[in-house]
Amino acid sequence: MSIIESIHEDHGATFGERADRRIVEHYGRPERTHRAVRNGVGLLEQAYGVIVVEGDDRVEYVDNVVSNRVPAEDGQGCYALVLDPQGGIDVELYIYNAGERLLLFTQPETAEPLAEEWSEKVFIQDVEIRVATDEYAIFGIHGPHATEKIASVLNGSGSPDQHYSFVRGTMGDEGVSVIRTDALTGEESYEVICAAADAEGVHDTLLNQGLNAAPFGYRTFESLALEAGSPLFHTELEGTLPNVLGLRNALDFEKGCYVGQEVVSRVENRGQPSRRLVGLTIGSEGGGEAVPESGAAVFDGDASVGEVTRAGESPMLGDVIALAVVDYDLESDDLTVRVGGEEVAVTRTELPFVEGSDRSDRLPEYQ
Repeated sequence: MSIIESIHEDHGATFGERADRRIVEHYGRPERTHRAVRNGVGLLEQAYGVIVVEGDDRVEYVDNVVSNRVPAEDGQGCYALVLDPQGGIDVELYIYNAGERLLLFTQPETAEPLAEEWSEKVFIQDVEIRVATDEYAIFGIHGPHATEKIASVLNGSGSPDQHYSFVRGTMGDEGVSVIRTDALTGEESYEVICAAADAEGVHDTLLNQGLNAAPFGYRTFESLALEAGSPLFHTELEGTLPNVLGLRNALDFEKGCYVGQEVVSRVENRGQPSRRLVGLTIGSEGGGEAVPESGAAVFDGDASVGEVTRAGESPMLGDVIALAVVDYDLESDDLTVRVGGEEVAVTRTELPFVEGSDRSDRLPEYQ
């Protein structure tokens, strides 16, 4: 559930569900809001599950089970995965070293089972793991003027300049931490974390103080991320081998063994996975009816060569765009996608579809 649901209601929010969590879908006219964020700055309440890991062995313990190196320095973070034995992605995590504790941000539905599983595997280590989702509010600031926005309201520190790094300061009378994120919308992006009790005041500061921000919901976030070419957990990542998505920013091939490492390392050493993530564009003449569904088949002539993971109309381009997983060695550009029982011509398109003020860290590195 949203931490400040009544505030969103006052602003005319329409609500929806993501993984059984109530979130803001939009505030009306999401395409117009999309352009406002792409050209200025927008404010989103993020839906995360939060895990706190404490104890002297916290860094070593988490480092042993995730796919990336957990930073030992306060104020630094990383993006990491928990893999299954076949190398598929089970959980995605943002891991931040906050001094005496690690803060882990994940999908809301995965926090409880992950914390329970890890707690059951603590033996002699000095580690305490708990779910703290309801203790924090997390707000996203996105857009080409996001840095200017943060600078206009953050006291006691400058805005962080590297992805996954964070600083502490105040906004009004409330203490906050500000993270420079991995730019999933293709724009300068930050997350502002505060205590749940301070959420209303921090939200008001971010919305109305300094440079004004346009409130937006997850429908706009997802359309921005699609234009940026960012694979997301529920549509591309879950169950997928990270090599297929080119997610090298989430993998450390030099660190100690973790579940699934042997599989992803073998694929890496082979030079390429069997499949890859690509962008597809359907011309504007197709109109809204030409938006393929998730799972729609991609064809090269009569041969099925992949499937669409998600698609939508791009407010900035006026075209239908899609992400798809296809055979890695596919060379043909004469492709079609099945839409409503018919095959529609598509153009293979380099990612991102739209160049913004920053570049998503999730763009495939094999392009």
